[in-house]
Amino acid sequence: MTHPIQTFATLFFNKIALLWGKVKTFAKRRPKTTGALCVLFLCWLVCLPRPLFNEPLSVVLEDRNGELLGARIAGDGQWRFPAVDKLPEKYVDCVVAFEDKRFWWHPGVDPISLVRAIRQNISSGSVVSGGSTLTMQVIRMARGNPDRTLWEKIVEAFMATRLELTYSKKEILSLYASHAPFGGNVVGIEAASWRYYGKHPGLLSWAEAATLAVLPNSPALIHPGRNRDALIAKRNRLLERLRDEGKINEDVCFYAKDEPLPEAPLPLPQLAPHLVDRLMLSDSLGVAAGRTRFHTTIDKHLQERVNEILIRRQEVYRGNGVYNMAAVIIDVPTGEVLTYIGNVQGAGKEHGDAVDVIRAPRSTGSILKPYLYALALESGDILPEGLLRDIPTQLGQYKPENYYETYDGAVPARRALIRSLNVPFVLLLQRYGLEKFHFNLQRLGLSTLNKPPDHYGLSIILGGAEANLLDITNTYACMGRTLGAFYDRNGRYARNDFRSPTFLKRKQSPGQSKQLTASNDLLSAGAIWYTFEAMREVERPNSAGEWEMFRAGRPVAWKTGTSFGFRDAWAAGVTPRYAVGIWVGNADGEGRPGLIGVEFAAPVLFEIFDQLPQEARWFDPPYDDMEQTLVCRQSGMKAGVYCESDTLWIPESGLKAGACSYHQLLHLDASSQFQVTGDCESPSNMQHVPWFVLPPVEEHYFKNKNPWYLSPPPFRADCAGTQNAQRQSPLQLIYPKEATRIYVPIDLNGKLSSTIFQVAHRVPETEVFWHLDGVYLGSTKTFHQMALQPSIGHHQLALVDKDGFRLEQSFEIIGKGSKGK
Repeated sequence: MTHPIQTFATLFFNKIALLWGKVKTFAKRRPKTTGALCVLFLCWLVCLPRPLFNEPLSVVLEDRNGELLGARIAGDGQWRFPAVDKLPEKYVDCVVAFEDKRFWWHPGVDPISLVRAIRQNISSGSVVSGGSTLTMQVIRMARGNPDRTLWEKIVEAFMATRLELTYSKKEILSLYASHAPFGGNVVGIEAASWRYYGKHPGLLSWAEAATLAVLPNSPALIHPGRNRDALIAKRNRLLERLRDEGKINEDVCFYAKDEPLPEAPLPLPQLAPHLVDRLMLSDSLGVAAGRTRFHTTIDKHLQERVNEILIRRQEVYRGNGVYNMAAVIIDVPTGEVLTYIGNVQGAGKEHGDAVDVIRAPRSTGSILKPYLYALALESGDILPEGLLRDIPTQLGQYKPENYYETYDGAVPARRALIRSLNVPFVLLLQRYGLEKFHFNLQRLGLSTLNKPPDHYGLSIILGGAEANLLDITNTYACMGRTLGAFYDRNGRYARNDFRSPTFLKRKQSPGQSKQLTASNDLLSAGAIWYTFEAMREVERPNSAGEWEMFRAGRPVAWKTGTSFGFRDAWAAGVTPRYAVGIWVGNADGEGRPGLIGVEFAAPVLFEIFDQLPQEARWFDPPYDDMEQTLVCRQSGMKAGVYCESDTLWIPESGLKAGACSYHQLLHLDASSQFQVTGDCESPSNMQHVPWFVLPPVEEHYFKNKNPWYLSPPPFRADCAGTQNAQRQSPLQLIYPKEATRIYVPIDLNGKLSSTIFQVAHRVPETEVFWHLDGVYLGSTKTFHQMALQPSIGHHQLALVDKDGFRLEQSFEIIGKGSKGK
């Protein structure tokens, strides 16, 4: 017995064979007609233009949830948004009911509508109905809306059937909705929804959807002052039709008919104009790459709140002549940019409000100090409590100074970062290596360091280089990402933790790299954790110059920066979830008195953090990347043989650090009041005492801030002249510390200005005798400094104390018009 499917297949192919036979017979009898039909069929196959629409499109910026952030008008002056993938159901029901009720069933041409249109036109004696389907209207718009003639109608019908074969019904409806005219320079349902109602098309009411459905039929009726009653009548008839078809009930229809028409077109949102420009001009992402709709990672509501904060702050700051501000927020785990405000709204064209400050390279001030601190921890150059020198310093022609021009002599590295001291970090950079720091800054993500290290010099740590706000904020975000995921990865690292931030929403977040490693060749979790802990305890001087803790309402690792000349005020902060960056200043680079990071940028930073969800916990200490070791109680360095020590946690990388160099074994006489040597005292009469000894200059400043510090006892009179004693000179120059060239300006009286020379003595009350070029100048006690006026040229300064300790230093004086060798 034959299977039914086999029987059906046999009948089907028999019919095909029969039909093919008839075609061949017809072709033999009427070859010309057959040829014409073949040509017509080929024309039908290729009749659609490619592309179907080629008009310029508006650039559209959407937030992470598809809400409109901003747009740029198309090149031909029209608000024409890119085609949407999905239309709201209310609008679909309205436009199909009004324009083409058999749209879902006909093949592009509706014979019933054509017959009805012909009958109406004949009976009225004029063209009152065209009978065009939505598909035919798409063809008409694609051909540039030519004059309405019978021939054009035939061409539209011919091409409409071809369009139906190429596109689905939903795609055709989307093409219509995206290119239909809605009055003035508004094209497409999405642009119309925003321009007339200020909302996404998916939020349109039935009355609004019905208005936009009937509007392309007579787009001029939307303008105020025109015959808008006709538009209302059309809309209401459509609503009644929808009620009759069961799409809406009687109550919805009643209240929808009461809704007014929109008035003048509304301005489109402009919440992120600088991000629109940035993405438009991007070679890989922008218009040049064929993209005009950007679905970003921005959170619209957060963007609006931050905008309001900046606008409110700017109203206050402009009283001090400060007009521009910028802010960026990055989601730490994903690297997605949540807020991007390139410049505060309302600054005005005269103050450069179009400048995207987030992209602009600006002098960094002190904002890079935490990077050096973390890198030095990683290299083992310092421990968190290890002492750094903080003394007057002259490095060639470069003389760094602390903000308040005071010095601690020696300060724990953590405290130096907490207080943002300049001199300790310049000396730390000298120890770490300028070239290495420059290289690692580029690895951290600072893209603006395009000059060799020598171009910046040691001042790179104090604002001698330029960076942009996005790079600064993203680097802190990358550090937070590495630390935050440390335990989730079982103490391992992802290779892509330090990566560029993301602006565009992806179907899947970048996540962590599948390749995890046991170590990190840039920054380890331990170094980052200790850096963030120091950044949580920021101190700043108050109006009296006293250091006090800057209180924050939530745990944030943060840092400020102020550029030379008060041109740039920075603040950047990071938590396990968010990294926030703030810049305040003037886009034209004009400095303003008092424009410092802690006063102008930090308050904005914390006000923004207050807008962010509170996080449940701070970063966990990465104990798997930390070690307990003996640390010198006084120097904070790894304990040496003469140190009093405590057992502390340090970064594992700190095991590479050197032992304490400040503790020495002093040899005292029986009274413990004087040092002695083997040249003047029998070893059996000596007491051997470990002693914390700083160099004379460090000691000079250190003991003023640390009353517990005890200077080493002086040498006994009969021991002071011995060879061993002479190796431990109590004299050390503060200025000039090294052989240097000193520029001295000319005073109003035509003479060279005075230069202050200063020396530190371990026992300040000791008398020091001053000689210049072999000529005795005088002596000093307690405060060892002298104002001298050496002539232009080379000189030799000699200092001798009452015990015979001698110190010499050569220097050169240069003045206006002199030529140094």
